[in-house]
Amino acid sequence: MKGRILSGMRPTGALHIGHLSVIQNWVALQENYNCYFSIVDLHALTTGYEDRLDYPSLRREITLDWLSVGIDPEKSAIFVQSQVKEHSELHLLFSMFTPLSWLERVPTYKDQIQQLSLQGKDLGTYGFLGYPLLMAADILLYKASVVPVGEDQLPHVELCREVARRFNHLYGTVFPEPKDLVGKVPLLPGVDGRKMSKSYHNAISLTASPEELKTRVQQMVTDPARLRKDDPGHPEVCVVFKFHQIYTPEVAEIEENCRAGKVGCVACKRHLAENLEKLISPFRERRDYWAEPGRVDKVLEEGAERARITASETMKEVRCVMGL
Repeated sequence: MKGRILSGMRPTGALHIGHLSVIQNWVALQENYNCYFSIVDLHALTTGYEDRLDYPSLRREITLDWLSVGIDPEKSAIFVQSQVKEHSELHLLFSMFTPLSWLERVPTYKDQIQQLSLQGKDLGTYGFLGYPLLMAADILLYKASVVPVGEDQLPHVELCREVARRFNHLYGTVFPEPKDLVGKVPLLPGVDGRKMSKSYHNAISLTASPEELKTRVQQMVTDPARLRKDDPGHPEVCVVFKFHQIYTPEVAEIEENCRAGKVGCVACKRHLAENLEKLISPFRERRDYWAEPGRVDKVLEEGAERARITASETMKEVRCVMGL
């Protein structure tokens, strides 16, 4: 039997090319696993409860992004977390026996409080403290055998395993202990060399038009020491080259010509823009198809129904062994 995978993203805005490798990993995984991909809007509230965002619109946009890159609703359940109520119920039941110390020691807890408090956010809330437990409930609700994560989320998966062990010890074996699957996710800089982020206005959108792609690539920071076309370049300090390393097959030739002063930055950027256009143009075509009225709604409705079937089966077991 195929194993199960649960993964998700917060609906906080349009996705950019920095998210692409994660979604492409999902596309590959859906061939060998039963996949549940969740738009985790409850998680978005743990840090953005004051923001009053238009979540229906944001959920639609992230669904279109996933579908455009290649998530197949025939192979994978795509659903909204808050529309499968069992997520909240299992989170509540887990909170009854999870020690506070387990949550307080998660590395991202103090880090995010410190970082986001500088932005004026009050994260001294139960919801924020408990978000790793909600993540554990998300994973265990589907008895996921594998969880695709970045290295920074490994402590969350370990907490999930601890919760599964404690539940099984207290009530009887219901949950497997999921394994982490750390994907190779290249860290792409923004066009200005900083971390790619919508808040920095330095990202390349997955919906970028050919004209927008050219403009964003033209804005990329290159080797500041290279003043003339035939000056020897230093690709290791060039944002354009970091993109070539991922999206240009002939990257070795690009590097050699740059170091030898045989190719100028304008031509190098033009080459990258052409490669990015080849990458993104199929996404636009698929997005146009799925953007037809009613199609996204149908995907999310059917995905939620598939998720509810699995979730309800798990919750029947949980209620039974807990005596509820």
